[in-house]
Amino acid sequence: MPGLSWFVARRYLASRKKGQFLSFITWIALGGITVGVTALIVVIGVMNGMQEELQGKILDTTPHIVVLERGSSLQLGNWREVVERVREIPEVEAVRRFALSKVMILRGDEYVQAADLYGISRETRPEDAATEMEANLLREVHALAETESGLPSLVVGDRLAARMGILAGDRVLVFSLENIRVNPMGALSPAVREFEVTGTFTTGMYDYDMNNMYAQMEWVQSLLNLRAEDRVSGLSVRIADPWEATASGRRIQDELGPSYYTESWITTNQSLFAALQLEKLAMGIILFLIVVVAAFNIVSTLVMVVVDRTSEIGILKSMGMSDPQVLRVFVLQGFAIGVLGTFLGTGFGLLLSWILHRFQIIRIPPDIYFIERLPVSINPWDVLLIMGVSLLVSLLATIYPALQASRLQPVEAIKHE
Repeated sequence: MPGLSWFVARRYLASRKKGQFLSFITWIALGGITVGVTALIVVIGVMNGMQEELQGKILDTTPHIVVLERGSSLQLGNWREVVERVREIPEVEAVRRFALSKVMILRGDEYVQAADLYGISRETRPEDAATEMEANLLREVHALAETESGLPSLVVGDRLAARMGILAGDRVLVFSLENIRVNPMGALSPAVREFEVTGTFTTGMYDYDMNNMYAQMEWVQSLLNLRAEDRVSGLSVRIADPWEATASGRRIQDELGPSYYTESWITTNQSLFAALQLEKLAMGIILFLIVVVAAFNIVSTLVMVVVDRTSEIGILKSMGMSDPQVLRVFVLQGFAIGVLGTFLGTGFGLLLSWILHRFQIIRIPPDIYFIERLPVSINPWDVLLIMGVSLLVSLLATIYPALQASRLQPVEAIKHE
């Protein structure tokens, strides 16, 4: 009778002392399962949040696909023709030209810092921009506008501005490291232009805020000596589904032919996401061991109960309780610990994850982890997987002691001291 088995299992879970809901060893086993499940949910949530946060910030600043022309010059001449051909791909939503140069920025006679200078065409409508950053620049959210001094405007990352002590209205010299010539004296002479800083931006990604700068397209072309021939560095492409960027990039490359090649944002950041995925797997395995250790606590708890209740088991069997019923008693006892611990751990894990996400208690060094706060994102499938594995391990932990109890002979068990 299932009801009888559960009644006996519930009595064995309780303490012999009146007034105590559970015995001490039951609390120990229950606490192990609870802590393990809580830790798993929080850590996996943090790893998911880290990955989603990075993906979001990368996509705000990085095009889904970049189209480049093969060769050492990093220049695209017939970009208008290429734009029209790329637009014929069904999933392509926007195609925009860009200019890019590795530069050195100098403020007065002070500190020199390397940076990446991007050229943005102001002829583009914000809704047709390839990235959210470009759209914000076109809306003049980041003040990429004309200056009173007549100098070309420059928008820099807030961390770069803070390091160099740059404020809006300051003038800086920008040296291109990709347009260096040899002067008559045999010395290297880089192209240089003076810009006026009109604003700063913040993406939340340390590398972007420390290295990226934006100016109007024609001034970056001029710095790279591309303006006369109206050449650009490449094309930025936005597609309907960012996760199909690799496949779409291959279709674009097949359309354009071997003279061109494409790079998707997934390929560019592949090592970063692979490292995060590996770290998530490693942390999951390590923390799963907590649940395994807790399962051993269940085993030891049930073994102690079998030893302590041997005489009672003998009496129950002599009164007609069958071996399967005795087996069911200890399976139910151990599984009850697993179920209660799993649901308590899930509740605590979700609560702690919500607190971390809502109040942003933990700050992390952005120069190491790219972001400033500890993000948390709970995936329901991950939670269900953790709960399922915890319940399975708890159930498996009951098999050995339950079998030992069911095999006891009534006469020998009753004689047990």
